[in-house]
Amino acid sequence: MSIQSDRWIREQSRNGMISPFSEKQVREGVISYGLSSYGYDLRVSNEFKIFTNVNSAVIDPKNFDERSFVTVQADTVLIPPNSFALARSVEYFKIPRDVLTICVGKSTYARCGIIVNVTPFEPEWEGYVTLEISNTTPLPARIYADEGLCQILFFRGDEACEISYADRKGKYQKQQGIVLPKL
Repeated sequence: MSIQSDRWIREQSRNGMISPFSEKQVREGVISYGLSSYGYDLRVSNEFKIFTNVNSAVIDPKNFDERSFVTVQADTVLIPPNSFALARSVEYFKIPRDVLTICVGKSTYARCGIIVNVTPFEPEWEGYVTLEISNTTPLPARIYADEGLCQILFFRGDEACEISYADRKGKYQKQQGIVLPKL
């Protein structure tokens, strides 16, 4: 398995792996996004679900209560201290059968105590990415929509996998918006 270069990512995106696709890093006046040397910096959309304790709901991945969130659509959003939000990517991904991705946060946000967690995109997974954003600080943290949030690294196997995410009919396949936990 090897990490893939900007040339490979560009070629795959011409075939629809990332849409919309930015061929170069956009940096002027924004938190950077687009193609980098060995990855792609995706953007966060303007759709957010921010955790709240207003309804005293319990977080249970087997029985998730949507009252745990406040839904916000905005160009910027504040995540409360020591809290968490879900969002979605601007980009839609179609991962090839011989590729697995991992996601790492951007240093601009990490230096502010904001941690981004995204599970791997498995072979033949496709959809908008549900992004998990944690504010680890005792202060509110601002997130900017339509700007970079995290970097996706693409690892290509020596051969295609035997059973892909699509073959297993994964429960998060072709997700369109912010998708909450499913059993």
